[in-house]
Amino acid sequence: MAFPTAVNDQITDSVTQANTKVIDPAPPQAIGQVMQALAHSTGILMENAVSQQQQQAILAQAATTQGVTLIYGAGSPSKPVEG
Repeated sequence: MAFPTAVNDQITDSVTQANTKVIDPAPPQAIGQVMQALAHSTGILMENAVSQQQQQAILAQAATTQGVTLIYGAGSPSKPVEG
């Protein structure tokens, strides 16, 4: 029983007893597990997106370097390749 207050003791007792435990803990636990799985999946998704951006930047830099090298003639053959 709750300590004496200005509120009716029956009301405070019913609220105290109702807040002690969820009636069936399975649904809240299931929702918690789903939310944790969703957060984990979202984290992995973001990691993969960052990795993909890094790979694309490396590819773009390599293509730019190859193009500049060909423009300056350092990598061009002495005779053009005939096809």
